[in-house]
Amino acid sequence: MTQKPLPSDSPLLQPVTAGALQAKNRLWMAPLTRNRADADGTPNDLSVEYYRQRAEAGVIISEGSQPSAVGQGYPNTAGAVTDANEAGWTRVAEAVHADGGLLVVQLMHAGRISHTSTIAGETPVSSTATRAAGQIFTVDGQQDHTPPRALATDELPGVAAEFADAARRVVRAGADGVELHAANGYLLHQFLADGVNDRTDSYGGTPENRARFVVEVAKATADAIGADRVGIRLSPGHPFNDITEDDLSVYETLVAQLAELGLAYVHLLAEADDPIVGKLRAVWPGTFVLNTGFGVDDARDEIARLLSDGVADAVAVGRPFLANPDLVTRWTQGADLNEPNQETFYGGGAEGYTDYPRLAG
Repeated sequence: MTQKPLPSDSPLLQPVTAGALQAKNRLWMAPLTRNRADADGTPNDLSVEYYRQRAEAGVIISEGSQPSAVGQGYPNTAGAVTDANEAGWTRVAEAVHADGGLLVVQLMHAGRISHTSTIAGETPVSSTATRAAGQIFTVDGQQDHTPPRALATDELPGVAAEFADAARRVVRAGADGVELHAANGYLLHQFLADGVNDRTDSYGGTPENRARFVVEVAKATADAIGADRVGIRLSPGHPFNDITEDDLSVYETLVAQLAELGLAYVHLLAEADDPIVGKLRAVWPGTFVLNTGFGVDDARDEIARLLSDGVADAVAVGRPFLANPDLVTRWTQGADLNEPNQETFYGGGAEGYTDYPRLAG
């Protein structure tokens, strides 16, 4: 759908600061799992080109990348575990920076959303020993999630240290920061969610206890690379990956404690009119990034309105960036958008990954 060009003073096109990140605009690329890394988790030539193409974004938030081998959820996801992974991210960061972009690597420990065949025969770990309902894609097709084991209390500092080590790796590789994935039903969310976390130690039960591990991971990561290079993604009440949550007060508790750490931003996945948006916006003093799952046709003007109204300081969009590497230019000019091909979202080669056309000229 063709739209009028954006005026030069559109809030979408204004710079925004998030900690150490000096973003050139407020249209950020949301994390998108694409399953195109090498089998060992190393970003490859296709990854370099994919991210380079999208350097127009105010900030590119990368695909979820495992901070440890046991943290991997799906085949061919990027990692931040080995020297080879680090070298791959170095190439990605150099390409993004050469085209004037910023790169934040999302660190995603899948927890119980995994299968033993994906993690070299290991058992997935979680806040709980309860298997997630449903199935997961593996190299052998769809299979039931492997029953996890509950992390022992004395193991948790080691897991937090894995996040910190992964953050050091990607920042050493040239990334501008990291985003902790505490959403979408993965490990950190498994601790937050009262319907999943059944622990009886100091990491379960009350909102303060359920927030504790996420705060500790955030602090360890901030100590490793600087709080101003650490963001966090949250999805309160989102049922993806067998998450159930009745008590959302944990998020106000969590965000208030994260505010004391001085993180770069909070990235919230929620509908704009969800009461949790206003509650967390009121608690969080820093840069607030919103991702509502915007529809492609009317997303641009809705995003501009949210920014003008102060609902968020920046917005993150996914599928429009997936199919339109030059999304900022297209929305600025009011040009038509490419339609995403859902059949090529996950895995494969260049098709549906690096071959979406840019505007001519």
